[in-house]
Parts: sequence; C-alpha cells; structure tokens
Amino acid sequence: MGTAAHDITAAIAAERRELAALFGDLDPERWEAPSLCAGWRVREVVAHMSMGFRHSTPAVLWELAKAGGSINRMADRLARRDAAAHPDERLAAFLSEHAHHPWKPPVGGFETALAHDVVHGLDVTVALGLDRRVPEDRLSVVLGTVGPRTSRFFGADLDGVRLHADDLDWTYGTGAPLHGTAQDLLLVAYGRCLPPGRLTGEVCHRFVAG
Repeated sequence: MGTAAHDITAAIAAERRELAALFGDLDPERWEAPSLCAGWRVREVVAHMSMGFRHSTPAVLWELAKAGGSINRMADRLARRDAAAHPDERLAAFLSEHAHHPWKPPVGGFETALAHDVVHGLDVTVALGLDRRVPEDRLSVVLGTVGPRTSRFFGADLDGVRLHADDLDWTYGTGAPLHGTAQDLLLVAYGRCLPPGRLTGEVCHRFVAG
C-alpha cells in the first residue's frame, strides 16, 4: 500500500473511532432523533455506516436483488432492520471494532470510503446541533470527491451555484455564491438540506430544511 493510501486508511480508522466514541455518549433520546438523511433517525444512520462490515458481498447482492436493483431501497431496508436488531452501544461499537476494515463503496476508492464516514457523521452531528469539526486533513480529502457524479447520485441540484467555503480555500461550481463552512457545503454537495442559519447567499433557501 502506497503512502497516500496508507494515510487515507489511517484517517478512516481515526474518523470511525472518534465517531464511535461520540455516538457511544449519546443519550437514548438522541438516538431516536431525526438525522439529515431523510426518513432516518440517528440509529438508522449509524447502523448504515457499518453495513459493509457486517454483511458479506453475496448477502448484500442478494438484498440488492430483492430491492429490484435499487441501492437506495436496499440500504434503507438494511439500515432499518439493523437499527432495530442492535442496541445503541453495539451500533456505535461496530465502528470502532472495524476501524481498519478495508470496505469501500462499490464505486470509488478509499477517498470515497472516508467520505461515507465523514458525511454520515455530519448527518448526525449537524442534525443534533453538536459542534464537531472534521479535522482539516480529512475534510480536504473528502472535498476532493465532490463532482458531477456525486451530485447526480445524491440528488444535489447545484446548477447555477458556486459553493464558497468561508473557513478553507475551497470553491466548487459556477454561479451565485453559497457561503458556509466547508463541512456544511460538503453536505450540500451530497444532497443534504441544512438547518436554518448555517448558509448565506441569495440561493441559500434552496438548501435549507423548511
């Protein structure tokens, strides 16, 4: 494994351990709270984050076939089933116990795997109003995954919008500027709507939960 890949896998392991510790400290009420993933509570998000560790490839392909080939339907079914099957502390522990698991999404490499953990971690922390800052080295890697394919897959409508981070030297797209922290704009690029007050710009209403 080259140095760059080693650095990213180390970042993945650190992110999983830190999120496992954070999730493990949540009160039971917060596990039931809605996340930024539409229709999922915190517990479904955390269950989904360890799906690739706990289900073999043949099992996932079988679930995908049962879902008519829809990745979203398959992921939703497994997240709901697993969230109901495991207590809070086990859902959190799966992340730390598999911190070095080599899982990667079907499309993409370790950068995309890191993005999976970072974005879903933010789905929880932003929804709960927790002030967790993703370390800049990890965030910079994940910002590099933002592109047209990401926007299409997650349903982010960025036509005529330029994402402009206020805390990092990072922009994406062309058009009316949308300002916010880099990690908030990452969520926008991954199709999330954010709580009010986190974004500024004349187009911010398009990306705020109403």
